[in-house]
Amino acid sequence: MITLCGFSLSNYYNKVKLALLEKGIPFQEELVMTKSKEEAVLSCTPLGKIPFIRTDKGALCESQAIMEYLESAYPQPALVPADAFAAAKVRELITFIELHLELVARDLYGQAFFGGTCSDADKERVRKQLNKTIPAFKRLAKFSPYIAGDSFTMADCAAWVSLHLVAMATKAVLGEDLLTAHGVDWKGYTKLIGDRPAAQKVTADRKADQERMART
Repeated sequence: MITLCGFSLSNYYNKVKLALLEKGIPFQEELVMTKSKEEAVLSCTPLGKIPFIRTDKGALCESQAIMEYLESAYPQPALVPADAFAAAKVRELITFIELHLELVARDLYGQAFFGGTCSDADKERVRKQLNKTIPAFKRLAKFSPYIAGDSFTMADCAAWVSLHLVAMATKAVLGEDLLTAHGVDWKGYTKLIGDRPAAQKVTADRKADQERMART
């Protein structure tokens, strides 16, 4: 039995959870907060990052490494095309989404979602970078109807949990949803993926956890 460790407010946790559900892999969940100093956690994820998984072979951290393990260990249903080039294009999209969009926009999250502040210099840097990388992403993304083409792939697991955060953060902090400004229909795409049973389960669990946290 795989144990998925982390918490459901993390987009990278939900990326892995969506893949587990889509592939029908049995798993259980264990609440672990980020940056834990406990040895039991650090022995699994040395930087204290989530998500990580525990398996009968040992622990594994970093969401994309986990995704690749799941695809190799549980090949059906496939979340990566059989064709080598098509598979590489899926991984290319994941890199763009996570490295060139989400990681850049993450510098806005403190102000956008957690009551912090972002300096004017950081705002300008993020705006400049996203104005460069979003059009590049748009050249790669297919949205026909899925992000890599006509089949649901692990790139959709990455996109569905992160694109809305980029849009919301830029709208809240920069005053403009930069994805929409560059012609990326993230709302329609998010709804498409969100209608899948696995995505509905991820969303319901996240909302339930948010409500529980709000009461504590």
